[in-house]
Amino acid sequence: MAKPLLDDALWSKIEPLLPDRSALTGILFVLRTGIPWEYLPKEMGCGSGMTCWRRLRDWQAAGVWQQLHQVMLVHLQSYAQIDWTRVSVDGASIPDPQGARKPARIRPTGANWAASTTSPSMHGGYRSR
Repeated sequence: MAKPLLDDALWSKIEPLLPDRSALTGILFVLRTGIPWEYLPKEMGCGSGMTCWRRLRDWQAAGVWQQLHQVMLVHLQSYAQIDWTRVSVDGASIPDPQGARKPARIRPTGANWAASTTSPSMHGGYRSR
């Protein structure tokens, strides 16, 4: 028998947020293998690939994955399974509470544009024969 994608101990933590274990197993299988949703094997007992895809979409819209992430962080921390020395946070993941700063205005460096020294169209410019 194949090793289950979702063991019972992990499922006990996830079940309050995701009550459909078979759909979650199908989602994990598709994400792990990279197969198209419509090729999800019926023998797995996960329902159709489209059903799993709709569950994934609906759970995403409901914010379930963010909640699940928080549950898993707490669980892993309780077993000292997170190496916080390898964590980094930047503005791409955590917004600045004061909001983004507007870039400074760039002032012109002179009143007139300088003539190009590389353009052949300038007066007296170089022309090849």
